Amino acid sequence: MVMVSAEQARRVVWRPLWELPQRRELVLSLARRELAARYRGSSLGFAWSVATPAMMIAIYTFIFAGIFGARFGSSSSKWSYALYLFCGLLPWTAFQEAAQNSANTIVAHANLVKKVIFPLETLPAAHALAAIGNQLCGMVVLLFATLFIQQRLPATWLFLPLLLLPQLVLMFGVAWFVAALGVYVRDTAHALGLILTAWMYLTPIIYPASVVPPQYGKLIALNPFSGLIESYRRTLLDGRAPDWAGLSYFGVFAALAFVFGYWWFARTRRGFADVV
Repeated sequence: MVMVSAEQARRVVWRPLWELPQRRELVLSLARRELAARYRGSSLGFAWSVATPAMMIAIYTFIFAGIFGARFGSSSSKWSYALYLFCGLLPWTAFQEAAQNSANTIVAHANLVKKVIFPLETLPAAHALAAIGNQLCGMVVLLFATLFIQQRLPATWLFLPLLLLPQLVLMFGVAWFVAALGVYVRDTAHALGLILTAWMYLTPIIYPASVVPPQYGKLIALNPFSGLIESYRRTLLDGRAPDWAGLSYFGVFAALAFVFGYWWFARTRRGFADVV
């Protein structure tokens, strides 16, 4: 009987993570394949990545800005509200997409589970990268819309990589966690839809944080996504530096989610073949 030390066991668990950068070509290939398959055969193709959030923005703008008179910042323009809404929806939609698509990815690729040599951790990672790719397409649209509506493009756009990096770290961690959970709990995708819907409404995306009643302010402040959304709007629309405190809080949350999500995936993957 071969005895494995605790140190060797830890190395086995974490080794695929250290080797993930070496498999970047595989992850990128899987992400490209997912994006291509998503729109294959449709007339609009990749335009759907813009059309879908655009329709959501039109609906939210009509309801909240048109009917309820909600406004962001000092501007009273509905176009300005649409910009702020679009800016907040883009990162959230990418996060939501990565989480939901990862929930059933291991089950959907059951044929790969029993292939010991295939690195299963690349499947959720590819979903996260594909979602970021969709977000970047939307960012290009946001850039041109900002130029058209505000007649300027803030130089603080250069801060964008500082926002995308911790967001991607969080998306990796959540994708790994829900991918493993979805193998054992098949209701994960359904429950996740409800959780993400509630989380979105607890995040100042369709409304400014300034309108939140004081008794609920702490709840919004505890939401790590609040700082990220605020930083996106400050840098991409207002020409200001990111909300460093909120972004740091989000970064710590993302790092913890990344470590725990991967640890959970690595510790539970040994039972995937018995379940799928």
